[in-house]
Amino acid sequence: MIVIADDITGAAEMAGIAHTFGLSTVLTTDGHLIGDPSVAADVLVVATDTRSMTAEEAASQCRDLISHVPPGERVFKKVDSALRGHVVEELAAFLSAGPFADAVYLPANPSAQRVISGGICYVDGRPIHETAFAHDPDFPAISSSLSERFPAAKRLPVAMPDATSMDDVAAVVAKTDADTLLAGAADLFTSWLLWLGYSPHHLRPFKGLPTDDALIVCGSTQSKALSLGVRVAEMPLAVYEDRQTADTWLAPLQDCFAREHSLVLTIPYRHLTGKAVAAHLRKTMAMVCQSLLAVHRPAEWVIEGGATAYACLHAAGVDRFSVTDVVAPGVIRLSTCQGMSVTLKPGSYPWGGLFAEA
Repeated sequence: MIVIADDITGAAEMAGIAHTFGLSTVLTTDGHLIGDPSVAADVLVVATDTRSMTAEEAASQCRDLISHVPPGERVFKKVDSALRGHVVEELAAFLSAGPFADAVYLPANPSAQRVISGGICYVDGRPIHETAFAHDPDFPAISSSLSERFPAAKRLPVAMPDATSMDDVAAVVAKTDADTLLAGAADLFTSWLLWLGYSPHHLRPFKGLPTDDALIVCGSTQSKALSLGVRVAEMPLAVYEDRQTADTWLAPLQDCFAREHSLVLTIPYRHLTGKAVAAHLRKTMAMVCQSLLAVHRPAEWVIEGGATAYACLHAAGVDRFSVTDVVAPGVIRLSTCQGMSVTLKPGSYPWGGLFAEA
């Protein structure tokens, strides 16, 4: 089966779930692997970066990806549980270019207290527009109503059902058939695998990453503070506001990283929003990481935030992964073909005991 996600942390979450079910899984940012017979895996998870693109670019990439899916291959579309992304444009592209008669859009994750009730998205019991997602730089939650957020969905054969429990999600899956594209978050994918007859496996407990040789990148507006006993390097305000180049921040970091081998990169400011700001921040983080990796390649590279992770990994030339550990829901440790260990985490998810010292 093929899973197509609009950001890399969401893709890693899907790969982690497939791994939990005992399925051999390849995660890639290279869409050309769709239909490639050399990929010997039960599940191919393709991480796009369409959430960082324009709506037109996102739709074009989706049409291209779905056109390469072999006949009869099962497809799942991973979407964000916080309603971010070019939802309608991507679903329209899948429906126009793929073998689907209709689609179900269910971003609910009841297991993480993200539910849809009466057509309203709630996060931890609050309408999503009253949470921190209202300040997302790319897709601010200006409304909690799915019909208001995605009015164009009415013109497509796309159902947007409620779901406040895992039983509700399972019931939605049971009502679909092979001609329906399922587009949803982790709980929908889990329910789909159960419905297909797969069973989760018991995985060894994760004991935590050491932090004495690690590059930790906190690149999300939803980042939570870390206390690890590791030097924290905050992006300077002038770099954040694009009044100075990243070189002014990087120069002292290179000496520090070469000496100490551990570093936490953070963005302490939140007052600027918009797509241009988000693009500047991820480009800056990617350039800084690329330069630091040239100084020292750490045993562990941890990246928080999907768009940031995609940019950093692309800059490092890393595009294919296998799952080694499911640390917590959505927090996935991966191994690359180059032998690197990379852990990815969505910005809005808890760290889940990732670090041994935490």
